[in-house]
Amino acid sequence: MNKYDLVVIGSGPAGFSAASRALDYKKNVCIIEAGHIGGAGIMNGALTSKTMWELSSDYAIASLVNRGYRASGLVVDYNQVKKSVIQAAKDRQYQILSQIETFSKDREGKGRITLIRGYAKFIDRNSVEITNNDTTEIIYGENFIIATGSRPRQYPGMPVDGERIVDSDTILNLDKFPERMIIIGSGIIGCEFATIFSNFKQTKVHLLDRTQRVIPFEDNDLSDFVSSELEKNGVTIHYEAKLNTIRKKDNYLEVVLDYDDGHSRVLEVDIALVAIGRIPNTENIGLENIGFPPDKHGVIGMNDFCEINALGKCNIYASGDITGHAQLYNVAELQGRYIVDTIYGIVENPITYENMSTLMFFKPEVAAVGKNEKQLQIMNIPYKVAFYSNELVSRTIAMRNTKGFVKLILSDDGKERILGMRAAGPQASAFIVSVAHLIGEDYGLKQVYKTVHPHPGVTEGLEEALRLFSNSSIFKPEAFPNLIKHYSWKPQD
Repeated sequence: MNKYDLVVIGSGPAGFSAASRALDYKKNVCIIEAGHIGGAGIMNGALTSKTMWELSSDYAIASLVNRGYRASGLVVDYNQVKKSVIQAAKDRQYQILSQIETFSKDREGKGRITLIRGYAKFIDRNSVEITNNDTTEIIYGENFIIATGSRPRQYPGMPVDGERIVDSDTILNLDKFPERMIIIGSGIIGCEFATIFSNFKQTKVHLLDRTQRVIPFEDNDLSDFVSSELEKNGVTIHYEAKLNTIRKKDNYLEVVLDYDDGHSRVLEVDIALVAIGRIPNTENIGLENIGFPPDKHGVIGMNDFCEINALGKCNIYASGDITGHAQLYNVAELQGRYIVDTIYGIVENPITYENMSTLMFFKPEVAAVGKNEKQLQIMNIPYKVAFYSNELVSRTIAMRNTKGFVKLILSDDGKERILGMRAAGPQASAFIVSVAHLIGEDYGLKQVYKTVHPHPGVTEGLEEALRLFSNSSIFKPEAFPNLIKHYSWKPQD
């Protein structure tokens, strides 16, 4: 059989979630995958990098000497770390394969998944050609979901060789910790790897920051906090610098940096890690054959219901990193499931991206959801802010880890709707779901004040930040002006 109810190109978070949701509608699904099962979200992305981060965090905690205990003879081997990281990825891949295998059998009237390995290319709007080595086959589908994901962006004139110049796809090619490393790019990926390698204390890490601050899309207070903690962790950040060239020597790399004030600096490193973002995988999949070529950035245009035909009903949909929305696992997964519900269920409203949350795995971790101050100022939306430091939270005091804060942003229009949150510190992820829900439901303070947080818990900082808006916090800004802040902004400001 070569005709399917749904054909999904890509097995990453968007593709696999879509295929799994289609089973609920008892549909016959084909997944086409040319690379790793699970896509970049498993082997070359979220899972592997976060596994490395978890291991590095454990090592950093074990190496502390200021908590009344000391671990002696602490050693770390990169190959053993790599082995653990790869095993984590394989565990997830085999879970995905186990489900595919379970539903690959003939289940008349109950839904079925067929996995075909190879590269897919549209012939027309109802068929694709799949190439695998020297073999080709054509399959047909009533509906298609393009979920081909993304890959690391290459630095112009500096090709990744996977040995001394690496990216997030090839970082696991290393067989030992480099003594010296430069990371090109100070966004989330660059700062995460700077955190990982500085946590292990085996590598001198240089971080190249083209602007005046890391993660420049976030507010200055968060950016300054992240850069300060990176520097405390041993990372050297080169602000307002750009890469001039990298010269390969026999046993090292010679890196030339040019700074905005006109001077240059030459560094000697062993490894250069390129982390300047990701680009969509939309080449060579036959988009021109169906009349919908990607834009100059490789993004596939789509309407609010993820149909690639913005003008009317279409049987081809796009999801995940290729859509131009935030390149997040949870966004891709949501889009994949939403598309299937659009095709086979009843969907009245488009996806809202206002309450999409993200975690940034730095030291300490950072959680973000909704708008930040920079975005609201560009949009001329009046707001007010409450900032509460973890130094005043009982749980973080007990953990002997008070680095971090919670920052809440509310609308200053009389409705006091929650617009965004940024949190940093231990268990920052604990704040995300509740605040994302509050944003999604368009809740104001009256509804939020009904919730009582457990003690001692890290979310008591969130509770106190909320109380600041009604001047009812237990600890007062007047007593702790550097730890508690409450202010507002209006367009005329």
